[in-house]
Amino acid sequence: MDELPIGRRVAYWRGRRKMSQQVFADRLGKSKSWVDKVERGVRRLDKFSVVYEIADVLQVDVQLLLGKDVERRPETQNCIDQVEVEEIRAALERYDQMSAFFQAVPNSPPLSEMRKAVSHAWLTYQHAKYGVLARTLPKLLRDAQAADSAHASTIEARDAAHLLGQVYQIASSALRKVGEHELSWLAADRSIAVSQRAGDQLLAGLASYRVGSALLALGRVRPSLEVNVNIANRLAPSHEPAKADRLSVYGMLLLNGAMAAARIGDSATVRDLLCGAEQASLELGGDFNHYWTSFGPTNVQLHRCATAVELGDGRTAVETHERIDQVGFQALLPERRAHHFLDIARGYTQIGNVEKASEMLLEGDRLAPSEIRCRPLAHEVLSDVLRRTRGTPPAPIAELAEQMGVGV
Repeated sequence: MDELPIGRRVAYWRGRRKMSQQVFADRLGKSKSWVDKVERGVRRLDKFSVVYEIADVLQVDVQLLLGKDVERRPETQNCIDQVEVEEIRAALERYDQMSAFFQAVPNSPPLSEMRKAVSHAWLTYQHAKYGVLARTLPKLLRDAQAADSAHASTIEARDAAHLLGQVYQIASSALRKVGEHELSWLAADRSIAVSQRAGDQLLAGLASYRVGSALLALGRVRPSLEVNVNIANRLAPSHEPAKADRLSVYGMLLLNGAMAAARIGDSATVRDLLCGAEQASLELGGDFNHYWTSFGPTNVQLHRCATAVELGDGRTAVETHERIDQVGFQALLPERRAHHFLDIARGYTQIGNVEKASEMLLEGDRLAPSEIRCRPLAHEVLSDVLRRTRGTPPAPIAELAEQMGVGV
């Protein structure tokens, strides 16, 4: 695309943004004729101010319009870049459901295809392939929204809503990983409303978990704690044995609540919530991935480590880490394990063991590079490791720092 004239590049990105020439012209404050002439190369774009304005309306880096590559290191191509974030944002800003209220949706993918696509997206996320996921999410969001609208008055309405609710949750989780916390909250909040239409309490419970995660990332700690605990109480097992999927969602809400409680230093609440989650995991009888939760005894232990780190108790975190059942740990999906290595790297820095902290970062990077290289938190931890390292850092950690763009 670099060899195309600038007018053709403008036309390309306008098409990607699903804008007509008239809509694009209105947003620029120009005429449709002016846009048409620019795109055909009849009118030259010789003012940088106008090019920047076009880039702003199209939500792309100005370098893309000028035919230059946006600076992007090969090692980070599996991260979600700003162009892809804006693609996801544009998909979240669509309100096609309202249009469907007035007229039928012209195109909607079959629900059978949507189910496969959504399952694939979950697995892509849980394998920490964030760049791959980012490139599929905008279309998946549009397709899921179209399917939800198209089936609103059919017997498949709940199935379509269920799929859209899942897609919103996948988007929320991926956006939170890369620091887009406001967008993460928006996607999670959308999932709550859609999940209620789907008639699935567990999907709604999991949507509440995503809202709690986004609120925690935004620093809204007490609301995060409240939403997790309140919904967990509503899903709490009664006298009869609970189903495995219900135990999984219930347990994850408790674990998320424990993370929020740790953030405000409430160790008593952390202990109570972890004990409740542990009891649920024992009743479940193992580590499973019901409702894409990866919940079970091993995940509870991982959260014991993570909450200890949040409480500033690196020693307890490391001691708990050393007792984790390795068979159960190795069975967990890559995202969960790499996330844990990042937590334990923080724990080791808290007790001054920079060498072990470096080892944990490198272990996480070998397992799931995107979980380490794409997350702002990992950049902070690596910066901390480098500051605490006496003399020249070991070659592997120096190389990782260079690839992540973290100053040695």
